[in-house]
Amino acid sequence: MSGTVLAFDFGTRRVGVAVGELELGIAHPLATLSAASASVRLEKVGRLIREWAPVLLLVGLPSHMDRTEHALSARCRRFAVQLERTFGIETGLVDERLTSVAAAESLTAAGVRGRRQEALLDQVAAVHILQTFFAARHDAA
Repeated sequence: MSGTVLAFDFGTRRVGVAVGELELGIAHPLATLSAASASVRLEKVGRLIREWAPVLLLVGLPSHMDRTEHALSARCRRFAVQLERTFGIETGLVDERLTSVAAAESLTAAGVRGRRQEALLDQVAAVHILQTFFAARHDAA
């Protein structure tokens, strides 16, 4: 399989989005979507899907370190199902434990702090979700 992948770090207020190519296995931050409602969120996601024409969508699935469900796990699963049904694109879930921590560390290492970091944190977390997927795919090959 080749083509573009979009990854989502789902949150109740913001959704971070990253983009990558299956053949290259490299992820890049794309956008942070803020939406007051699920319908507005889907509309914004739809614009990105039309622009990037992905062959695969990924949603980060949060869990605790002991692998128990996180409070947002069920909502992330619903978001993934909603994406697949709405856009007809295969959608998968990726373990996102510690992605927000890794994203904050990456931004700090790059010299991004404070409000600038807050604005980028969700999309950099989505990059980590996509990189986790690429690494697992590479390990399986």
